Formats: sequence, C-alpha cells, structure tokens
Amino acid sequence: MGHRIYVRCQSIKFEIDIEPVFATMALYDLKEKKKISEDFHFDLNSDTMRGLLRPHTPSIDPSSQAKAAIFSITQPSQDIYLVVKIEKVLQQGEISDCADPYMSMRDSDTAKNRDKLDKLKTQAEQFCQRLGRYRMPFAWGVVNIMGVTTTTLERDMAEADGVNGKGSSLERRTYLPRRNSERFLYMEDQYNLSGFKPANITINTLFKQEGDRLSDEDLFKFLGDIKRTSIQRRTKTIPGMIKLEVQPAPESMTGCLSPELILVKPLAEKNPRLIKEVLEFPSSEVYVPHSIYRNILFVYPQRLNVANRLTSARNITIKIQFMSGEEPASVLPVIFGKSSGPEFVTEAYTPVTYHNKSPDFYEEVKIKLPAKLTERHHLLFTFYHISCQQKQSQAGAVESLVGYSWLPIVHTDRLQTGQYCLPIALEKLPVNYSMHSPERIPTQVPPVKWMESHKGVFNLELQAVSSVHTQDNHLERFFTLCHALEGKVTFPIRLRDDKIPENKVEHELKLSIVSLSSSRLEPLVLFLHQVLDKLFRLIMQPMVIAGQTANLGQIAFESVVSIINSLHNSQELERDHQGRNCLLAKYLYYAFRLPDTQGEMASTGGHQVHPEARYSTLGRATASTVGSMLLQSRIRSSSNPDIPAPQSAEDAEVKSILSGKGANHPSCRMSTYVDTSTSSAGMKPINKKQFHEELALQMVVSTGICRENAYKYAWFFFELLVKSMAQHVSQMDRKSIPRQSRFSDRFKDDITTIVNVVTAEIGTSLVKQKETEQAEKVNISLAFFLYDLMSLMDRGFVFRLVKSYCNQMSAKAVSMTTVISTRLEFLRILCSHEHYLNLSLYFSSPASAPASPCPSISSQTSSSCSFQEQKIMAMFDLSPEFKQQHFLTGLLLTELDAALEMEQDGGKVQRKAINATYSLLCAHDLDHRCMRPEVRAKIAALYLPLVGVIIESINSLDFTVSDTRGGKAKTTEEDPDNVNPINQNIAMAIAGNPFNTLARNALASMASMQSAKATSTLTAETSRNLLVCFLWIMKNAETSLIQRWTADMPFAQLSRLLELLTICVSCFEYRGKQSSDKVSTQALQKSQQAKARLEEALLGGQGARGEMMRRAGGNERTMGYRENLRWRKDLTQWRQTNDRHDKSKAELDQEAIISGNLATEANLIVLDLLEIIVQATPLAECKDSVVGGVLRVLLHSLTCNQSTTFLTHCFSSLRALIIKFGELLFEEEAEQCADLCQKVLQHCSSRVDGNRSQACATLYLIMRYSYSSASNFSRVKMQVTMSLASLVGKSSDVQEEYLRRSFRTILAYAEEDTEMQATQLPAQVDELLENLNRILSDTVKMKEFQEDPEMLMDLMYRIAKGYQTSPDLRLTWLQNMAEKHNGRKCYTESAMCQVHAAALVAEYLSMLEDHKYLPVGSVTFQNLSPNVLEESAVSDDVLSPDEDGVCSGRYFTEVGLVDLLEQAAELFSNGGLFEAVNEVYKIMIPILESNRDFRRLASTHDKLQKAFENIIQKGHKRMFGTYFRVGFYGSKFGDLDEREFIYKEPGITHLPEISHRLESFYSQCMGDGVLEMIKDSTPVDKNKLDPNKAYIQITFVEPYFDDYEMKDRMTNFEKNFNLRRFMYTTPFTKSGRPRGELNEQYKRKTILTTMHSFPYIKTRIQVIQKDEFDLTPIEVAIEDMQKKTRELAVATHRVQPDAKMLQMVLQGSVGATVNQGPLEVAQVFLNEIPADPKLYRHHNKLRLCFKEFIMRCGEAVEKNKHLITADQKEYQMELKKNYNKLRENLRPMLERKIPELYKPIHLSKPRMERDISKRGSFRRTQEDNS
Repeated sequence: MGHRIYVRCQSIKFEIDIEPVFATMALYDLKEKKKISEDFHFDLNSDTMRGLLRPHTPSIDPSSQAKAAIFSITQPSQDIYLVVKIEKVLQQGEISDCADPYMSMRDSDTAKNRDKLDKLKTQAEQFCQRLGRYRMPFAWGVVNIMGVTTTTLERDMAEADGVNGKGSSLERRTYLPRRNSERFLYMEDQYNLSGFKPANITINTLFKQEGDRLSDEDLFKFLGDIKRTSIQRRTKTIPGMIKLEVQPAPESMTGCLSPELILVKPLAEKNPRLIKEVLEFPSSEVYVPHSIYRNILFVYPQRLNVANRLTSARNITIKIQFMSGEEPASVLPVIFGKSSGPEFVTEAYTPVTYHNKSPDFYEEVKIKLPAKLTERHHLLFTFYHISCQQKQSQAGAVESLVGYSWLPIVHTDRLQTGQYCLPIALEKLPVNYSMHSPERIPTQVPPVKWMESHKGVFNLELQAVSSVHTQDNHLERFFTLCHALEGKVTFPIRLRDDKIPENKVEHELKLSIVSLSSSRLEPLVLFLHQVLDKLFRLIMQPMVIAGQTANLGQIAFESVVSIINSLHNSQELERDHQGRNCLLAKYLYYAFRLPDTQGEMASTGGHQVHPEARYSTLGRATASTVGSMLLQSRIRSSSNPDIPAPQSAEDAEVKSILSGKGANHPSCRMSTYVDTSTSSAGMKPINKKQFHEELALQMVVSTGICRENAYKYAWFFFELLVKSMAQHVSQMDRKSIPRQSRFSDRFKDDITTIVNVVTAEIGTSLVKQKETEQAEKVNISLAFFLYDLMSLMDRGFVFRLVKSYCNQMSAKAVSMTTVISTRLEFLRILCSHEHYLNLSLYFSSPASAPASPCPSISSQTSSSCSFQEQKIMAMFDLSPEFKQQHFLTGLLLTELDAALEMEQDGGKVQRKAINATYSLLCAHDLDHRCMRPEVRAKIAALYLPLVGVIIESINSLDFTVSDTRGGKAKTTEEDPDNVNPINQNIAMAIAGNPFNTLARNALASMASMQSAKATSTLTAETSRNLLVCFLWIMKNAETSLIQRWTADMPFAQLSRLLELLTICVSCFEYRGKQSSDKVSTQALQKSQQAKARLEEALLGGQGARGEMMRRAGGNERTMGYRENLRWRKDLTQWRQTNDRHDKSKAELDQEAIISGNLATEANLIVLDLLEIIVQATPLAECKDSVVGGVLRVLLHSLTCNQSTTFLTHCFSSLRALIIKFGELLFEEEAEQCADLCQKVLQHCSSRVDGNRSQACATLYLIMRYSYSSASNFSRVKMQVTMSLASLVGKSSDVQEEYLRRSFRTILAYAEEDTEMQATQLPAQVDELLENLNRILSDTVKMKEFQEDPEMLMDLMYRIAKGYQTSPDLRLTWLQNMAEKHNGRKCYTESAMCQVHAAALVAEYLSMLEDHKYLPVGSVTFQNLSPNVLEESAVSDDVLSPDEDGVCSGRYFTEVGLVDLLEQAAELFSNGGLFEAVNEVYKIMIPILESNRDFRRLASTHDKLQKAFENIIQKGHKRMFGTYFRVGFYGSKFGDLDEREFIYKEPGITHLPEISHRLESFYSQCMGDGVLEMIKDSTPVDKNKLDPNKAYIQITFVEPYFDDYEMKDRMTNFEKNFNLRRFMYTTPFTKSGRPRGELNEQYKRKTILTTMHSFPYIKTRIQVIQKDEFDLTPIEVAIEDMQKKTRELAVATHRVQPDAKMLQMVLQGSVGATVNQGPLEVAQVFLNEIPADPKLYRHHNKLRLCFKEFIMRCGEAVEKNKHLITADQKEYQMELKKNYNKLRENLRPMLERKIPELYKPIHLSKPRMERDISKRGSFRRTQEDNS
C-alpha cells in the first residue's frame, strides 16, 4: 500500500552480557499521537542465553526467529519515530536496581568486577529458570525514521559518522530542516521513501524505562521532548547500542511472511532468513477495498488499579487467553507468539512492574480471530501476583491468583471493539459467565465476589483489522438481510436488538438499501465490491419473499447511483484526470462479474468451478493508478490463499466456510454466493433475466435526481453495460447465433434511447457555458461506449447510433467550433477501434484483407470493390459516394475539412482534427496486420481525399517555409502549448491489441491537452503533423494510381502540389543536435520526446527506402515497446514522460538520429513523387513549366541539410532530368541553372566522399551537356565561376581542400571522356578549373582575416578588382562586400558598393542600348562619388556584353539597375546621408518615367520627401564619422609594414576605443608581448624600433579643406562627404619638449591625402601623400585668436540664442583669471614691435585679430544683457567690468601701428607665391636658406 521500509536489527549490545534480552520495535507518529504499526518482536540472544529459557519454550518456530521486518508508511510525515523497547526476564528489584550493573560495570574490568559478574550471571540463571516466562521493562531507544530516509537522500550515508556509529538518532536530527522552513514544507509533500540509499543506523542513547511512565502517553511526551531539545530530560541512559540497517523494501523479497505469518511467495530453500511484514495502522483513513482475507484482533491492556485494596499483590501480570467455551480445554491457540518461541500460543503474559499496585501496560496481544464467532467466544483475563523471591514456606509457587475478568467477543452479532473498563471477580467465575459482559452479569447464587465492589478497575482497548466484520451498522444490516434472502437462516432473524419476521424482510431490506449511502465512507469503501455485487444481484433478480414477488430493482439501482455519486463527490478519494472515481474503475476492471443466475445456483454442492472463459473481460481500466496499484497489492499480498502454508484447524474452518460461499470463484467476495440446496422453500429467485437488459431498462425508466446522476456518471454504467454484455456474449454459442441476434430488440431500443438522451444532455451542457467540461467528459464516455458496442453488437446498428449522434449535435445551437471539436473527440475514439479498417475498407478477396485479431464474419465477407473501376480524380475528392462507402473515415475527413475552412477561432479545432487523423495513421503504420505493401496501398487509398483537402488548404494556411535561396530554413519555434497527439504505446494499442482494451483517457486526453490559443493559421507542429499524413499516404499509395492522378491534374493544381512538396522539404529539414541542445522548457522536452518516438514509429520501416531507416536501429526500439506493453487499459493510456531533469547525451543522440532518419524518409518520398510527376506529365505545352517546377523543388531540397542517402538519389534524379530535358532547362530556366551550378558546387566542397563524387559527376554532366547539346558552354562557365565566387564570398567555412579534390575529379572525367577527346571540351574545362583554383587561392587569405574586418574588406576589394574584366563576377563581389558591410551596420559603405554595382551595370547597358533616359555609364554617378569612375569599361580586354554568357545576371537589365539604385537609396537613408538619396533618385527617376511606372514614381517621390524632411529636422545633428590615421610598423605586419591608412569609424568614436580594438585584435593574432602602441603622434624612426616587435600608431585626424573649397562646402553633409585630405597637428618646442611658454610654442600641421575619397566601398583607405608645415609661436597665437573670435561670433549670432553657451565663451574670453588668456597673449606678442622685419606682417595680423576679438566681446556682453534673468544682474555687471578692464589694457597695444608696414617695400627679387601644399613658416625658410 504505502511506502515500504525494510529494517533489520544487526546487533544489540550492552557493556555486560549476563542474561537474555528481548526487543520489540514499532512506528509511532508524534504528530498524530498514534502508534502506526503493530509490534515486531525479535531477539539476538546467543544459543547459550536461549538455553537458559529452554524450560519455558517447548518449541521454537522459524518464523519467530525473524530479525528483519518490512514497515509500511502510507502517510509519511517528519514526525514518525521507530521505537525499540527492550525487556529482560523478571527479577527481584526495581528497574533502576536491575539496570545498575549495566551502568556501572564493564566486561573487561578488573578481577574484582569479574567476581561480581560471575555472581550476577549465576543470579540471572536462577531467575531465568524460575521466572523465565515473565518479562520486565528495561530500556528503550528511538530513531526518527523519516530523518534517516531524507538525510540519506541528501548525503551519502557512507560518511564516518554513519558507519562507525558515532551519530545517534538524536544527533542525526540536526541534519533535518527546521520545521516551518520552506524546505521542510516541501519535504512533507515530497517524501521519496522508495529512493533513499540504504543506511546503517546506530542508536547510542538507550533510555532506562521508568516504572511509573510506561504508557503510550508518556512515550509521546518523551518523543516531544527529544524533538524539541535533543537533551535527555531527567532520564537516565544505559550504555549500549542498537545497530539497524534501513533500506527501501524491494517489490518482492524471498522469505517474506504476511502479518498472518503466511509466506507471500513459496520458498525453494529450506532454512531461509525470514522477514515479517508488519501490519500498518494508518494515521488517517485509507480508502482501499478489501482484496484479501484478514481477521485479526489486537488487545491492549492499559491500566490496572488495585491500590485501594488491602492486598499483597504488587508484582502484577495479566494472563490473556482466547476461549471458545468456559472449560479450560476451550482455550484456542490463536495468540501470535513472540520471538524465539512457537508461532501461536494459548496464553500471553504482560510484563511485570516491580512493586507497583497500579501498573501501566504497553503490551500488544495479537489474536487471529476464527472466521465464525459465536456467543461463547470470549477473552479471559487472569490476574496474578508474581513472587520474585522464593520463600521457604512456599514450595516453588510463583503465581498467586488475584482475580479474573472477561470480555465477550461478540455482542448482538457484532464484533466488540473500542475502550473498556472491566471489574475484577476475586473468585472462580460462575457458569455461563461468558454469555454476559462482566458489568451486566445477572445476580448469581452464590453471589460473585468483586474487587472494589464491582467497579471497573481494569482498562483495556480492542482494535480489529478485519475483512469479515464491517463495524458499520448500515452495512451490517444490509448484509444480514441479504444473507437472509439467500435462505441461510430461519425466521425471525435478529438485527442487533430487533427481531424481524419474514413478512417484514422486504420493508427492512428496502430501508437498509436506502440507508447504504449514509454509511461512513471508510467501511463503505472497504466493502464496496460486496455492496455493489449484492445490489446488482437485486437489480437483476426479483426475489420471492413469503410467497410475494419483491421487485427491488429500482430501489437497488437508485442506491447504486447514490453510492456512485457520493464516491465521486468525496474529496478524499482519488480521481483520474477525466474525473472518474478510481475505486469504481478498479471494481469494473477487476471485480465485476455477472450476478449469479438460477441455473448456476442449482448445483447441490454449492461450489461450482466456472470455466475460465466466463471471466475474460472487455472492460477498460479507467484510472491511471489501477494497474500499478493492483499489481502492487498482488505482489505484496499479505495472505494469498493459493500459497501453500502449514494447515491449522482454523485454516480448515475458514476454508469450509468460504467454500460454502464459493471462495474459489475468481472475483468472488464473502457472502456473495448462495447454496440453494439449503434454501428455504418459501423464498426463491424467479425466471432468469439478463443483467444488461435490466440495467439498460433501469437507466431508461429512472427519474429525477437519480436519472440526472446516472447520466452525469454515465461512464460507470456504460462500462458496466459493456462488461456485462461481453460476459453474456462469452457464454453463448457465437457460431450459431449471428451478431444481429445476440441482443433482444427491446434492449436495442433501450440503448438507442440511452444514446439519444446522453447526446441531448451533451448538447444542453454545451449550450450552458459553465458545464462544458462535464459535457466533454460525458462525450468521451459515450464515444467509448459505442466503440465497445462495435465489438459486441451489430455494426450497422452502431453506425445508425453514430449517425444519430452527429445529426443531433449539428442541430444544437452551439458555436461551430464547439460542435466540430466535440464531434472530433467522439470520432477519434471510434476510429481507434481494432476493426476500424475492416469496417472502412472493401477488399477484393478475403485473402487480401488483414487478419483481424478477433475476426467477425461480417468483416471477412464484406462486399468487394476495387479502385481501378473508379475515375481517378474522383478518388481524391471528399464526395458523398466516398462518405457512404467509408462511413467513419468520411465523417472524420469531413470534420477535418470543415475545421481547415474555419476562419475564426479555428486554431484549436484544426489542431485537434489534424492530430486525430495523424494518430490514426500512426496506428495503421504500427499495426502488424498492415505490414504487407498491398494492404498499405488499400489503406492509403482510403485516405486519398485527405490529399485533396491538404492541397486545397495550402493557400489559406500559413506553413513555415524556408526561403528557397536562403541556404538554411527558418527555424520554427515549437509551440509549447501544442502537445503531441499520441504516445507510441497507444498507437501500438490501437494497432494490434486483441481486445482493444485501450484506456478511455488515452485518446480522450489528447484533446484536452491542446492549447486554447485561437488562430486561423496552423502552428509549425500541427503543419508538420498534417504533412506527415500527406507523405504517409503518398508513400504507401499505389504508384500507378498517383501517376494517373498527376497526369490528369490541371496545371494550376499541379503547381500547388509542387509548392506543397517544397513545404514538405522545409518542414522536415534536419536541424542537427544543436537545436535539441537548446531545448530546455519542460513542455518542449515532453513534446519533442513524444514526437521523436512517434516519428520513429511512423516512418520506422517498410518505406520506399527502408534500408536507410534500418541503419539507425529504429526498429529495435519499436519492438522493445511492443514487448513491454501489456494489453491492459490502465497501462496503455496516453501518458507524457514527466522528466524534471535535462536530457542525457544518449537521448539527444538518439533524437538526432531519429530526426535525421525522418528528414531522409520525408525527402525520399518527395523525390519519388517528383519522379512520378515527371514521368506522368504528358508532353503538352505546360511541360516546361512542370519540369521547371520539379527542378525548383529539387534545388530547394539541395539547399536544406540532407543525408548522403538522399543526396545520392537526388543527384541521380537531377542527372536524369538534365539528360531528358536539358535543352529546355538551359534555354528556359537560365536563372535556375545558375542556382543549380551553385548548389552542386556547394556539395563539391562536402567533407563526405560520397556526396562529393555525386556532385562532381553532376557538375561534369552539366558542362558536357551544355557543350555538346545546348551549345552554351560559355554561359555555364560563367555561372560556375560566379557560383564559386558567390560561395566563397558568402560562406565562412568553405572546405578549400575538398573543393580542389573535386576539381581534380572533374578534370579526370574530362580527360578520360573518350567521346569528347576530339573536341575542345577538355581544354575548356581545364581552363575553367584553373580559373576556379585561382579564385579559391584568393579566398584562402580571406579566411585568415575573418576576424579583421578592415583586412577582410581589403582582400574582397582586391578580388573584386581582379574581376574588373568580368562584370558579372565583379558585381557578385561588390554584392558580397555590401552584405558584409550591412552585417557590420556600415550602411554608407554598403550603399557605395551598390552605387558601384549600379555604375557597372549602367556602363554595360549603355553599350547595349543607347537610351537617353539611361545613365551614360559611370560618368553619370560622379556627383555621388568620384570613386565611381573606376567602373568605366575602358580597358582593351573588357568583354562585349553581347557575348553569350556575359552580363547574363539578373542585375544587367533596366529592372536590375533600378533594383540596385533602390537598394543604394535605402542604405544611404539608413546611414543618414539623405542628400545622397536625392542624387541616387535623380538617376533612377528618368528610367521610371520612361517605363511609365507611376506606382514606383509615387513611392520614390514619397521617399524623397521623407529624405528632405529628415535633412531639415536632423541636418546639423547628424554624426557622419570619425577619422583616425593608423600606421603599422614592424616586419610582423607583412604587407602592412610602414603603411599608413585613414580609418573611418562610427560617429562618436574616441581614440581609446579604436586603440583598444586594434590592440586586442593584433595581440591575439601575434601573441602576448609582441605588440606595442605608440602613444604620441610624432614621426616614427624605424631604426629605433625593436625588430622583434610590432608597433601601431593611432592619431585622431580631421577633414582638411582649403579656403576656396569652403565656399562650396556650406553644409554639415558637404563637409563630411567626398573627403580625401585630412590633417592633424603636433605641438613642439625647439628644446624638444611638446609644450612650453607662449613665445616658444610651435605647431606642426600634417596633411594626409588618401587614394580614394570617403565614403568608399571600404572603411579604410591607404594614405598616398603626406605634407607638413610648421607654425611659429606668433602664427600659433593668430590661429588661436581667430578660433576664439569665431566661437564668439557663432555664439552671439545664433538664431535661437543660448545664454549658457554665450556665458561660457565670454567667461573664457573676458574672465579676469584666464591663464594664457587673450591678455597674456597680447602682452607676449604685441607689447613690443618685433626686431625682425619678417614678423611685422604677423604682428599686424595679430593686432587686427585682437581688434576684431574685442569688438566681438562687446557684442557678446550686450547680447548677454538681454538674455539674463533678474538674479544674474550682478553677474552681468561683473562681466561688463571685466570687459572694460580688458579693453583698457589692450587699447595701447592695439593702437600701436608699425610704420614700416605702411611704406612701399622694394625687393631685390620677385616674391614667390607659396604653394599651399608645400607651405612653410618664415622661420623654416630662413633655416633652409642658411
């Protein structure tokens, strides 16, 4: 029942070993304050010690020597303790005196102690001989059993504490979680008592027993103290230890004895180690009906109080005996013995507490009750005083009688249990005392002498565990009256205190039937099977009572309904997920059999063995736990009557009683059977009726609440009907009685009525929204009912019921979604019937039909009809004829069709419909009857209309399909709500189960699990299931049929079919292991695991390419499931695995294999279908389109991940297609041929040899065919070259080595092709392959620089440059570059790539056509970028665009050009260069105008408007780019050594960012310690650098413009577009320091010129020219002052003045404390006129700068005056004051002019104008001259 724990005692040791000790262990629940197991007695005494007791133990039975026990715990709790009590032989003295030697002495002590020990041993021997039969309490130990199990779950018990026995139970508890902590609460719910590790426990703390504290109440107080404090509360301990071994008990153990001491399983060995099963007393009620015979009474003496009596009785023991009469000989040996003694004894003694007149007792006396109890049976208690010391006067008398008491076992035919307080008689008991209770004994002569004047002084308690005695008034009354009806008694009968004459029996019986449902739940459940059996018998059989026919059927039926209702409503009882009561389900499945009939009872012996066939059952287990629980109860059966055991008199008695009641019947229960030979003549059953008829009739005629509940719990009555019908059918001669005549017409009418009523109820409940759940449950029950009827009744009749159901449901005013959903649920259950195929298919001859597991004549001789006679196209339509011929299939497919057409809220219904069909096909596939191909072809033909439905629905449904060109399919996220529809076990069950006993909930639950998300499109998972159905039909249907179908198909439908095949390829693409690894969600795990098994099962074997499937060993797994699945309904239900942990590697590998196999199988089916289509399509005008369509599907399949097996077949098909329709393909499908070349070339780089060889052969065939037949080899050459370029450009992991091998293979083909040796082909192929090898070499370098984006772009640029003469390839590479830039979000560079591509296309278009609206080559693009002129086709070796195969790509057309420009405009817009968008559209608009493409024009102008609006809004806020000069120094850089580049970085990039990026990247490449960053921007001297190191210098640079350029570059955009020159400044002083005083601060300006203008198609451009010039200190000052003046002017004249900005600039200009501010500059340079005349002009220029500066300051101060707020007036005054002060200080210096400047100067030689690019300062010139 509960959790079983095996406990074995290994040793009990004390410090001294002087006498035998005896132990008892039991479980106590502190929380409930209850003892929860019976006592287990054991001892570990040596043979010597046992020898001391030999006089008192006549024999020792093996069962009494058991050292191990199995405890059951049904309700685990943290407060369950295992208590071990130790007793010893009674001796003189208090417990303390007797324990003293144990506490103070040791065996190994000195010689003095040895003498004491010998003395003690001698004393012990004497006491054993004299008082050996009496015990005294001694010590006890305790361990928290739950603590042990939970601790071992957490930590390994092999730690030193556990093994060496250091940790006592008291210390153990510290490992447990604190009460009320979260973990504790979690543990309360989550005890895993079956999974803890075996543990060895040592109890080191043994408490001494205290004579006045022996009761259970005292024990619970002790346990409470231990739990709270873990210190021994004023309790003495005795040194010693008890070692226990604890482990979870296995299901079955050899040598196991039930609580009745019967072997659970027979034993082979002679002397086994026996283990006792300990009976549990559950802490709260356990609701499990009795399944074995058990009749045990427990007697608990509690207290005796004789303290008031003046008697010498002090050492009191009670002798307990079970008597069948009053003579001493009537004592029965039914008391279970203790350890090391007989199994059964006649008397038991309680332990003695020394010198205690009111002792407490803790003894438990276990008694095996006789099966039949009489009034004479009673318990006899004899009270003795035990003399511990032998006195001289008494010659050996040990016992002195104190008195007697007794207790009758039955009172008014009812077993006595509960608490009693009995008086004690002091003398011999009177005659017939046992007939009365001691309290109520009549007055006797002579009178009985009582202790304490007849007061109760002896307290005791009786508890019974019995499957015979109900211990409930209502049940007892009912059973007694039923027993009377069966004729076993004479009237009047006695019911407790009433006597009932025969004429009142009927009335009393009716009352007792009505009151049955009032009985307590526990006894009702315990005796549920018997109660129901009796009631069913009353329903079926009217009884003749006192000459009158009593029809109790209706009242019995109402009682059944009432009981079922109360069981369902009880919160304590388990229900399955369909809401069905598990107890009732088990009763139907295991216990119900047809009630006895008159014929059966006529046998005189009353004992008739029925043929086994009577009990074969077609019932279905309904609860998830039925199988496992019943299986467990059988294995652990505590007393199995079939197991041979030593026969005792009692056994014989039980056997005789039960045999009279038919005990050997398989499902019998006590008092169910009647022996009519002794029945009274006045009472007999009348004419025989059929139970199923009576039950159906009662259901039809019931009314009111009874009717309501009967239909509410219809599942029970349906199951009952089916099982009784099945048993009825099993009894009749089926061969002579046809199926139509098995049941009467009246019964059929009743069934029709029931089905109609239930259908109406379902409809009504659906209309009321609240009762939908109930309606769904009843709907499922009804479906299973009809499902079962198909096995038993005429199928035509059942089909009429189904039709009636469907019509009735349609008429209900419920939403369409609900109706379809309900009907689908109903149909999916019916279609899972074992004979579904036989009922749906017509076979041409019985020989070709699959054998039915239980063949019915009708299914074997069905009329035949073959599809060849029908019109092929009609077979794929869901026509009325089809629905008539295939009733169930037609209904299902109609629902599916309707569901797919639903637009709103259709998602759930669609999923349900598809999953129903999918499950059905799974079942067919696994059905061992359907393995032959011809049978499968017939089944596939049955589902052909589904193909039509799928093709029709393809437009309205959203399947997830990958882009045909896009390489990898989009991964669809699995919908976690969408649980896969069926478990493989179920599919097997539907497929081949002989009685088809599939769980009700198996299919039922699938629907309820579906998600409630409403959507009109299918989820990926549902689409997949629908496609699996389609592929299965296509795989198994006859090829000739499919061929004729595709031949007759209109082209539009054929193209839809091809589209569907493309979807199939995408849907089943193999995703690899990684996708499985990412799955972490539980729901997903579940769905994937179920899917993996299912799909393995679905595609497991006999396919078109079955050999491939076998390599993964998929079939073995399927077989494993087949063997393990027992055909029982409780085990075949649809259960998802509930894994909490992540999947293991093995599981993931297995899933990957399955998914790979599925992908291959699906693709091979598609390939077969494509072959059929190609062969079938007539050579009509649509041939080219069909072949193109087929090629498209094949190419798409090559895009997806495929297995070698598939690729072998796919390439074969491709080669066949090329040879058959080559010309057509190469002429009409140029675009697809390019794709074909690319895909084949891709597989040429495969790692797998087989794939490579297939691809090489295909590629060579394309070349050969294009050369010899299609005469367009140059185009193929171009396409192959472009394909390779595209392949290596886009893919980062091209296998170069494998590609080279493939090229060698193709060359070998060309050289060895004898037919083509005379032609140019070998030479052309050789030339082509050389070119391809060259491209590969270029791309090898690219691989090395994957991580360095700039270097990668340089390489791609170089490769593109190399294709200058090959426009198609240059275009490809420009596209590749654009894609890479896009990936890095460099939109401007990406746009420039597209502009270059457009210019290239324009160049070639202008050669072909001279249209005014087209751009005149690349010149037209100059406004966008001067770089574009690179694309002009001016070289001599440029190919002519007329030449075949050149410029044949899709971009070399007007449409292509417009596409490129459109892309460029979009990218410019993304990059924020809106001005460039305008330039692009200027080129594009004329083309659109000429084509009158007003729609595109409208959208273009719309985009232009947006671009201009963006300029207005974002004009000055845009950040275009930051530029840095990067110099590389050191031989480690290879080609880059001593080269400088300008890098363009995103808008706001700081120097440290780019510095860190380059440093980390190159350090990674070169290793630690090699790279150094040069921190300053001074020129680098190569000679001073370490040759073993690499150096990078990074400097921030700004765009540089001459003054004349600034006139054109007005806007922010213009200053950041088409940049070629950049500048950076380096400050220096003559002394070598970078910075100094104002008069010695020089500045060097460096101008860098790049090879191309920014933005370009790369983000770094090499520097090609470098110019430098130095500024003298005064020139530096002039530049600074000009900058300050500019800032002031800008801040003052802003359109929207900014006060803060203005004040900041002013503060820096007129603030009094500015270091090196304007005043200091003026004082340094303007204070004196320079001595050097060459500086006059600079002096004057600086003076003029200051004049302008002071003017601007004045404007700014005035402006600020108008901007300030009231609180800033003081600040304004301060500013004004500072300004005036500055002006006054500067005035003398500003007014001083240099007179020489205003004189004419006569120079000796004409003055040279300085070239701006080579400009130096005066000082530099002077130095140079010197």
